[in-house]
Amino acid sequence: MDRLNNKGQALVEYLLIIAVVSVIVVSLVKLLGGYLQDSITKSSCELMNKTYVEGAKPGEGICE
Repeated sequence: MDRLNNKGQALVEYLLIIAVVSVIVVSLVKLLGGYLQDSITKSSCELMNKTYVEGAKPGEGICE
């Protein structure tokens, strides 16, 4: 019976670690999302031979 309790405890610990890591990742993407979107837009503008125009806020840049 003790062996089953240890497996359950390990499972809960792994789930808690996964939950904490996912909260951190979501927070980072939320904070840096506009900058990431801008860098992707800049790269796609270069591939399409267009000019990147910065937006007023991070994430609002466009190709023209």
